[in-house]
Amino acid sequence: MIPTEAFMDILALHRQGHSMRWIAEKLGRHRDTIKKYITEKKKPQYNSQKQRESILTPYHQMIRDWLEQDDYRATWIFDKLKDLGYTGGYDTVRYFVRDVKKQKAQLAYIRFETEPGCQAQMDWADFKILDSCSNFSIYLFAMVLGFSRALFGCFVDRCTLEAFMDSHIAAFNYLGGIPAEILYDNMRHVVIVDHAGQRRFNPEIVDFSVHYGFNPLPCPPYSPWVKGKVERPIDYIRERFWRGYRFESIQKANSDLRSWLDSVANQRIHGTHKQPVGLRWQQEKPFLGPLPAADYDTSLKVFRKVYKDCLVSYDANQYQLPHHVVGKRIMLKIKNSTIRFYDDDQLLVTYNSPEGKHQVVGNRLFYEQLQRDRSQWKRKYGRNKGAATRGLTASSLFPEVMYRPLSDYDQLVQGGASWNN
Repeated sequence: MIPTEAFMDILALHRQGHSMRWIAEKLGRHRDTIKKYITEKKKPQYNSQKQRESILTPYHQMIRDWLEQDDYRATWIFDKLKDLGYTGGYDTVRYFVRDVKKQKAQLAYIRFETEPGCQAQMDWADFKILDSCSNFSIYLFAMVLGFSRALFGCFVDRCTLEAFMDSHIAAFNYLGGIPAEILYDNMRHVVIVDHAGQRRFNPEIVDFSVHYGFNPLPCPPYSPWVKGKVERPIDYIRERFWRGYRFESIQKANSDLRSWLDSVANQRIHGTHKQPVGLRWQQEKPFLGPLPAADYDTSLKVFRKVYKDCLVSYDANQYQLPHHVVGKRIMLKIKNSTIRFYDDDQLLVTYNSPEGKHQVVGNRLFYEQLQRDRSQWKRKYGRNKGAATRGLTASSLFPEVMYRPLSDYDQLVQGGASWNN
């Protein structure tokens, strides 16, 4: 089993055109391991057994802080740790110091040596809306290509994982391709800190990055200067676009921002490379990765059990499903107030989320299917059942909804509607 970071490195080096033999020698892995992960493109799956915590773990942040101050040797750090009560061996310290220094060296190279199509940087920024009637914030998603400084931005009302991935898709389409790697802050959408204080990739961003073929790269904590290429354009948007702008809606703000990007931001002479951004952008596009045939599904995904009454509960509402999935755990995909219900890869039904809570949403066709399935009736309501339930076989206790006039169901047939009238 290899770490997720090593898996991402394998895919990144393969996309750069390196052979499996070269990647194996570079990363110190067997060629069969490299071939397996390149062919399958499946991230490593770890078992649920708790990993043993390193004796050095409590000192990790202290070592990182020392190395931020100066390029101390591992022997110096080892002596300091022994004075603080560290009882482990020198090699454990040496390996950790080596990895930290290697990461810093790689980030320094990326910071100053950006080749065409190699890297983009991404960040969030909040924008206040203040007027006589309201006081709230909207958020800017910004992405800039490192070589050309081509800039993309869009506003969202919340910094959710769904908005994070949707904004990436919009950025890839606008910029004309996908950079080899994207540099981020240690935001929760990218990096998760476990109970032992270790940082690891968010599983969703791993799947997303594999789908689009880029390598996510978190920068060191509390190091905003590493992402200077995107930090400065955010200030540029604040001063040149936002200052004095009259906000009406997110939709209009995004439309106006897109026009400003096309006509101003991406046509200017950049202060660093002294060339028009648009010209450098056209030079960079051939080096960007191609867009996939289909977009990544950014719906919120949750699992729910179907109960005996054929209902599933979600967000304080209930939704009716076909009787043949009773007892199963099914997947709900939620996006833009629409909920799709799946049994494995089979779409069962699509409903619109009702207004308010404690609603029951259904489709009369599911009740008709249950009524026609005589095996279900015989199994549940046969002669061996009690007198109180036997009446169901004659429909005397069947849900009253079956006896409503068909005119009452017109709105229900059209994509689902409230079933509580």
